[in-house]
Amino acid sequence: MDLLSRIQCPADLRALPESALPDLALEIRSLLIETVSRTGGHLGPNLGVVELTIALHRVFDSPHDAVVWDTGHQAYVHKMLTGRWAALDSLRQEGGLSGYPSRSESAHDIVENSHASTALSYADGLAKAFAIGGRPDRAVVAVVGDGSLTGGMAWEALNNIGAAPHRPLVVVLNDNGRSYAPTAGAVGRHLASLRDGAAASVFEQLGLAYLGPVDGHDTAALEVALRKARTLGTPTVVHCLTRKGLGHAPAEQDEADRMHTVGPAGPPSTSQSWTSVFSDEMVALGASRPDVVAISAAMLGPTGLQAFADRYPDRAFDVGIAEQHAVTSAAGLATGGLHPVVCVYSTFLNRALDQVLMDVALHRLPVTFVLDRAGITGSDGPSHHGMWDLSVLGMVPGMRVAAPRDGDQLRLLLREAVAHRGGPAALRFPKADVGPALAAVGRLGSADVLRWGLAGAQRSASAPGGTWQSGSGLDGASGWRVSGQIPASGCAGRPDPTPDGVLLLAVGPLGAAAVAAADRLDVPVTVADPRWLLPVDPELVAAAAAYRLVVTVEDGGAHGGYGDAVSRALRSAGVHVPVRSLALPQHFLAHGSRGAILKARGLDAESIAGAVRRERPLIE
Repeated sequence: MDLLSRIQCPADLRALPESALPDLALEIRSLLIETVSRTGGHLGPNLGVVELTIALHRVFDSPHDAVVWDTGHQAYVHKMLTGRWAALDSLRQEGGLSGYPSRSESAHDIVENSHASTALSYADGLAKAFAIGGRPDRAVVAVVGDGSLTGGMAWEALNNIGAAPHRPLVVVLNDNGRSYAPTAGAVGRHLASLRDGAAASVFEQLGLAYLGPVDGHDTAALEVALRKARTLGTPTVVHCLTRKGLGHAPAEQDEADRMHTVGPAGPPSTSQSWTSVFSDEMVALGASRPDVVAISAAMLGPTGLQAFADRYPDRAFDVGIAEQHAVTSAAGLATGGLHPVVCVYSTFLNRALDQVLMDVALHRLPVTFVLDRAGITGSDGPSHHGMWDLSVLGMVPGMRVAAPRDGDQLRLLLREAVAHRGGPAALRFPKADVGPALAAVGRLGSADVLRWGLAGAQRSASAPGGTWQSGSGLDGASGWRVSGQIPASGCAGRPDPTPDGVLLLAVGPLGAAAVAAADRLDVPVTVADPRWLLPVDPELVAAAAAYRLVVTVEDGGAHGGYGDAVSRALRSAGVHVPVRSLALPQHFLAHGSRGAILKARGLDAESIAGAVRRERPLIE
């Protein structure tokens, strides 16, 4: 680290002789490989932009000049060259460096965008602001990957940038031919033709100047091109050709992009992830339902659709980083008689709310949305925590939302969602390993009872004839079958209408923590998994009348979440039972492990038990 240790700010980098830059690049790559392999993070993208980032900070004077990184997962080198190299070993660790640009970390991080295709719009606004403010000395640079150009927002920005030739702005196109996978669609083909010198640039046709292609690993050539772009005085694209993973053979040769993101060092997990369970079930579903098709926004692999695409290549569509197009294309597929399954990270569905609302739900189309990374995602931080989906989807008329508690339920609920023909449905699950299966011991409407409260358990055990009824299934405690409608008193197995105890409704994988919490308490607590969160089951609402307190537990935002939906449903039905909602605060939560964040926000077993204890006056 002889050279890197001298760099506390970009001015120190500019003071280095050009002859020292190859050795600096080697030091940076060495530190990236050693550190990211241990902490986890985006290794391949950062190895590919080492020389490009060096050149940027030698030509432009950050933060006086605004450098905006699209997506931001390739900004580790930028962090190192702006004085944070010594803290890289804390990357993505609780209290450490973010895996994306972070305004709280440094003035050099202008925006902390970690969703793709946004940098050009930020840059357009910054360039306008500097012009209006009389600051023509402040340059604006947007670093955009080729994959980000598959997103429609990028072209909306280019449409405006190209229309203002008097307003300078530098677009650095980092072209490595892929995002998570080879760049989808006609954009990828056009960039390939530019690399071959076989076509006129579409950017020039839109009114931007075009320089390149430039070797993105030749610092001297990059500096020449960037300095020229800065002096042209007009919006300019600098087309840089880079190799993802350069300097680390496993990453360079990684055609499947397994080293786009690497996990932290440690023994491999022996459990299946939620994504892999979904992946297996999608393949099985495809065999039995030839009308099922799959759509991904540039993430066939990360969302678990690659196996489906390999088995049914004519029924899988990667539309690029274009969530809005993915949803409305799904609407077209559904209108044409197919059943599309749209797989995106939970937080990315926010980008297509209008399309979900007006293009799918308005037409009551049978589209299934599979939301990976729902709830707390951990090390990716605030932009990736999937804590908004229930709040968003709760506004959509006719939308049904399910949350599986274990792998068995994921398989079952996916099939129930795809069988639903009356409108859209969504299935949400976290970024985590699937825990042990939790058996149901009864039903409350469509909800599975995971644990009866003491009074309920005593009464159900004293009824060997199985006279109580509540949906269908087997009571795991006694083995007798229950079926039919829930009694007016509300609680299966408890014909006495006298309110008693707590009904704890736990969303998805939090069912295990809820059962563990109930076991810690000395009051009657019935734990139920609602399975289908939205709309709230009227039979579950009726069941709530038999309890003194209802507590909901969810790993989503409190405002507009499942707890709010339950409260509204109880009020509408005239069921006057107090409701306490345990959920995530409506804040942007920092990165950290999923378990640590859930505990800090009161969503682990002990915290849930403590929350119920505090309500004891309502229970007794």
